[in-house]
Amino acid sequence: MFLEVIVASFIVMLAALGGALSFWKIIGKAIERNLGFLISFTAGLFLFVSYELGKESVLHAPSVENGFFWILVGMVFIWIIFKLLPHSHEHYQEKEHSLDIRKVLTGNGIHNIGDGILLAATFAVSTSLGIITTISIFIHELVQETSIFFLLRKVGYGIKKAILINFAVSGTILIGSLGGFFLLSFFAALEAPLLGIAAGAFVIIVLQDLIPHSLAESRKEKCLPLHILFFAIGILVMFALSLITPHTHESHEDNDHHYHYHEEDHHH
Repeated sequence: MFLEVIVASFIVMLAALGGALSFWKIIGKAIERNLGFLISFTAGLFLFVSYELGKESVLHAPSVENGFFWILVGMVFIWIIFKLLPHSHEHYQEKEHSLDIRKVLTGNGIHNIGDGILLAATFAVSTSLGIITTISIFIHELVQETSIFFLLRKVGYGIKKAILINFAVSGTILIGSLGGFFLLSFFAALEAPLLGIAAGAFVIIVLQDLIPHSLAESRKEKCLPLHILFFAIGILVMFALSLITPHTHESHEDNDHHYHYHEEDHHH
């Protein structure tokens, strides 16, 4: 199981490289010319991701109130932490709005840890469920990590540095997968808090950074309807992906109950 979890984690990490490299060769230059619209697309994408993460947090928490508490913690945490940290000189600056990429990377790192825990948990149930989970996470990450890659380009990072940073942040999945493997029962208890914190972080990222940046871009280019369209497309893309490759938290629970049920039958 250890090898399976590690291999699955690295496969998911490849989404950070595969998406960036393949998309760059095919449509990279065109996207570079329209990076402002990609911000709007990413805002829609992350808004849907925050909804999905928040829903999963509430489902896994001991109570609905507890789930919403962790979402609120995530919102307050990401807001405070970036009020305290000094701004980097490498950030892309505008008079109207500055996109703070640190928030995006931090939120994505927390999300990746949660995905790692999920990989360890599903492989603990069965190899087949672990493989299905790996494929599902990879497809979602391919879209998400590619968007983050272009956000890094937007704020001024070079191609090589953007790929390196994106891949390094995607490596946080190993914290969750290795921790989940060695301390599965302990890390399972952290799943709801991590999901909630990641959901709250993404809400703040969308509301405080991405949407204001999109509005600033739309005012500058006088094309608000087009930005709204890209925002809607981002939501629809993630919605379509959620239908094609549904998140496997519920599947894990069902399989786990199924597993214990058969264990009891076997003892009888």
